[in-house]
Amino acid sequence: MKTITLKLPEILEVRLNTIARQNGMSRSEIVRRALTEYLSHDGIKPGSFLDLSRDLAGSIEGPSDLSTNKARLKRYGA
Repeated sequence: MKTITLKLPEILEVRLNTIARQNGMSRSEIVRRALTEYLSHDGIKPGSFLDLSRDLAGSIEGPSDLSTNKARLKRYGA
C-alpha cells in the first residue's frame, strides 16, 4: 500500500480522531473508506432527479398542465 500525506483543518482532524476512537478503527482506515465512497460515485451525486434539480423547480413560468392537457401535446405526437 502506498503512503500519502495530507493537510487537514483542525476541525477535520478532531472529527477524524473522534470517529476513529468511537469505532475502534485507525484514522487511515476511515480516510480510505471515505475516499473509496467518494470516488465510487464518479462525480455523480446520489439522489432523485428532483433532489438534484430542486434549485430549478418552480423557476420557469408557464402553464401548470403541460404534462396532462392533451391539447397542449398535439404538436408533439401525443
